[in-house]
Amino acid sequence: MNDDLTDLTALVLASTPAGEYDRRVVLLTRERGKIACFARGARRPGSPLMAVSLPFCFGTYRIRPGRNSNVLVEAKLQTFFEKLRNDMEATCYASYFAEFLQYVTRENNDESALLLLAYQSFRALESNRIPQRLVRAVFEIRATAIEGEFLPPSQEHGFSASALQAVEHIVSSPIRTLYTFAVKDSVLVELEHIAEVSVKRSLNHHFESLDILKALTL
Repeated sequence: MNDDLTDLTALVLASTPAGEYDRRVVLLTRERGKIACFARGARRPGSPLMAVSLPFCFGTYRIRPGRNSNVLVEAKLQTFFEKLRNDMEATCYASYFAEFLQYVTRENNDESALLLLAYQSFRALESNRIPQRLVRAVFEIRATAIEGEFLPPSQEHGFSASALQAVEHIVSSPIRTLYTFAVKDSVLVELEHIAEVSVKRSLNHHFESLDILKALTL
């Protein structure tokens, strides 16, 4: 193998046109955190990089350092998350998660926990086992906890014991088993409020994908 080539376990967070035929791809990787690379010719019909450079793809991505940027050489997909592309609401949630992760992750950081959270969150969106609103609340609470920014609420703040128990589960459970519970509608509303406050307090950032999601779910 060429010594300049690096294999990375990665999820495509974003993919945008670059030039006439290329794409600029943002990857969240297990080994090197968030990195950007160019997929040369990915927009040409029949290009082997066309499908693997789309958002929400997960697999092994082979990268080569270029003069000014990384270059995507090839990729072997493990999961395409096709169902996310056929459900507009699920697509909006996944797009928000991806935008969130683009904002909080950094190059050469250990972002393996957030990568696993993204993967499990996308699986939860596809499965429809729990409401997508709950998937979002769980994602936001656990993501801010991973970043060390989550402040646990208490009953003194007016939250129910059921909501506090759910928060404890979200913060402390293994990520692989995170989306295995359901809550009553009243508890879901509490969790949504807790998640919203946590994101605003820790990030204070406007996510454009939320505007589309809010318009779709009104």
